[in-house]
Amino acid sequence: MSSQSNKVAIVTGASRGIGAAIAQRLGRDGFTVLVNYSGDAVPAEALVEQIEAAGGRARAAQADVSDPAAVRRLFDAAEAAFGGVDVLVNNAGIMALANLAEMGDDAFDRLIAVNLKGTFNTLREAAKRLRSGGRIVNFSSSVVGLYQPTYGVYAATKAGAEALTHILSKELRGRNITVNAVAPGPTATDLFLKGKPQAVVDHLSKLAPLERLGEPEDIANTVAFLVGPDAGWINGQILRANGGIV
Repeated sequence: MSSQSNKVAIVTGASRGIGAAIAQRLGRDGFTVLVNYSGDAVPAEALVEQIEAAGGRARAAQADVSDPAAVRRLFDAAEAAFGGVDVLVNNAGIMALANLAEMGDDAFDRLIAVNLKGTFNTLREAAKRLRSGGRIVNFSSSVVGLYQPTYGVYAATKAGAEALTHILSKELRGRNITVNAVAPGPTATDLFLKGKPQAVVDHLSKLAPLERLGEPEDIANTVAFLVGPDAGWINGQILRANGGIV
């Protein structure tokens, strides 16, 4: 266990992909991890078992981040079980792509509800509850900078998350809490790879000067830095973890 062994971290959308890699890394670093999931408990419980088998401490916690009451219960559960919360990693998010002319209302509303309102819901609770010395890491995306067609609404939600990051870092003046965001580029998760022809994957792999896709561990390493002891002077920043794509 490291110096983080008394600290409690909530990781939203943590049952698979990048979120799971973050939860595993923070567990190895000594955090007690709340593995948040929205629907399917099975992968979340399996991840908790993996973290504990490796010597860490974790618990699964269901909450749809778009539901303010559910988010309050998530923080309540963390405080009841572990005495408080030190770290929030706002990883939960969804993607829907379409040209603006074709984007449906339901898809638009769901993107806003999960990616923007969900981030707001967790930030509101964290702003009230995080202990001194706490860390907040939001998730943006390198599409804010690439501005590709079909990504308009998704990119808008992530631009909103960046604005919330900058502003909350100022609103928490005097609390000794940092607020930053990570903006991944193309990352090799099941969600990203699903349905993409190999030619598209190969093209995206070559866009960054490092000529590969990101791995979930690349993003987890970035988050681990931001919530760890070496990043105490990093605040109000957007860190693009994308191999140099933009």
